[in-house]
Amino acid sequence: MAPEYVIHGRFSVKTDVFSFGVLVLEIVSGKKTGSFRYGENEEDLLTYAWRNWREDTIQNIIDPVLTTSSQIETMRCIHIGLLCVQENGVDRPTVASVVSMLNSESLALPVPSQPAFYMHHNTGSDISGLTESDQSKSLSVHVTENDPSNITEAYPH
Repeated sequence: MAPEYVIHGRFSVKTDVFSFGVLVLEIVSGKKTGSFRYGENEEDLLTYAWRNWREDTIQNIIDPVLTTSSQIETMRCIHIGLLCVQENGVDRPTVASVVSMLNSESLALPVPSQPAFYMHHNTGSDISGLTESDQSKSLSVHVTENDPSNITEAYPH
């Protein structure tokens, strides 16, 4: 979920862009957005993707099943996914811009900044850009993976 929705309950078209970015990263990496192990640390997908982007090991993000796809196109999708999960909604591209980025290999992409909910290994969530009030709210938010087993009724009567 986009940070503006989690923290303030605000929804916009940029919230959908955030969700699309997460979906792109899930598809390209073959990993779910929930936490998984990295060495002795636990990481979520956004942290994993950002860490590999910053360490210039972006090929680690790519699911090995995608061996027949173009690595350049796949890396471009990761780049676009990271642009879509920017913390501030105004920094995320519009849906029209995403479509243009996906359709044009010659279109230059801006450099993404650290995504929302990036987790440092030694301190937990990076909430340094939030106000004190927002920090206390974000610390109380508990995000869980969607688990179909938690649904008691799939369809309302």
